[in-house]
Amino acid sequence: MLILGLQGSPRRSGNTAHLLSIFLDEARRYGAQTHTLEVDRKNILPCKEYIVCEKKGYCPIKDDMQTEVYALLRAADAIIMASPIFFYNVTAQLKALIDRSQTLWARKYRFKLKDPRSKTRQGFVLSVAATRGKNLFEGVDLTAQYFFDAVDAQYNGRLTYRQIEHRHDMKHHPTAAADVKAAVKKLLSPRANRKKILFVSSADACRNQMAGAFAQLLAGDKIDAVTGGSQPAKSILPMMADVMAEKNIDMAFYRPQSVNDVISDFTPEVVIALDGKKECPPVPGATIIDWDPPKITTPNIEVLRSMRDDIESRVKQLIDALDL
Repeated sequence: MLILGLQGSPRRSGNTAHLLSIFLDEARRYGAQTHTLEVDRKNILPCKEYIVCEKKGYCPIKDDMQTEVYALLRAADAIIMASPIFFYNVTAQLKALIDRSQTLWARKYRFKLKDPRSKTRQGFVLSVAATRGKNLFEGVDLTAQYFFDAVDAQYNGRLTYRQIEHRHDMKHHPTAAADVKAAVKKLLSPRANRKKILFVSSADACRNQMAGAFAQLLAGDKIDAVTGGSQPAKSILPMMADVMAEKNIDMAFYRPQSVNDVISDFTPEVVIALDGKKECPPVPGATIIDWDPPKITTPNIEVLRSMRDDIESRVKQLIDALDL
């Protein structure tokens, strides 16, 4: 369970950063993995309104959105949007990231593709303001609603604080710690006891990516599905993404990752081996299941379609066998 914090303040140790930090600290108490994206430190250009995303499903601007951010938004089980108030809205740095999520909006609404985590991904807002106006957070709230919709996250709630002007105001806030504890409990406790399943192959570029996507899509409320490879490829197999798109499943921004990196902070209860058990690292206490589906010798669309359907069937049988 990955919790992604979007730290929108240009101050790395200011009130917004402190609030996000204690939120993510509390999330780790529920077994979550966390990642903080310091938006101001990233190369994220504003949307240029090229309209390419709505015509072709991708953004032509080459920056950190392409190399890092889209993939993180897809990998996250919850997205925490944190920002101080600048003129009744989020900072310009965070707004640039939000505007560039139009690519994900287009894939969802123009291309009718569904992200595997769309049924379970959550969104939450943290915001602080120096003044105390009645309508201080209305702009942020509206922005969050549309941003979370674009990235396939359900808007779960917010914590907002007025008259936070001096450097350490949040550290000394009388209710912040209790507020955060209650908010994180509401956000994560329904997902804390999901069955942790790791799908392992050598490259983490095709079959186990399919399996993880089907598991997340079909039973994401009960399964925390992660994939990893013993020798991860640089990118997923494009043809795999094409055949999954035929089932309206969007795999465009998923990335291979090392299985050793995965298990460094994820302890699976079940490990599914798709290239034989030899590719699986030792995971004490885990049940290892060897699926060993047919190997891909010469990838072509028909072979991958057959493999996709076989893996979907196996995932459904797995869900039934685990009595989920």
